[in-house]
Amino acid sequence: MLSYSPLLNLLKTKNINKYELVDMKIMSSATLAKISKGEYISLKIIDDLCNYLDCDIQEIIEHIKS
Repeated sequence: MLSYSPLLNLLKTKNINKYELVDMKIMSSATLAKISKGEYISLKIIDDLCNYLDCDIQEIIEHIKS
């Protein structure tokens, strides 16, 4: 299972609202909904987030063994 809690923590640290990512066209509102539900998103979106937030992938997602 994947968790996006690192992303949410990073956004809080950088004082960025997750809706700003939608406004900046980094992701769609549908992708934001998927993140909120813990569903899978594309690697392209993860790459875009890493570039926009200037971070590494482990700061966006973490793998939790089932």
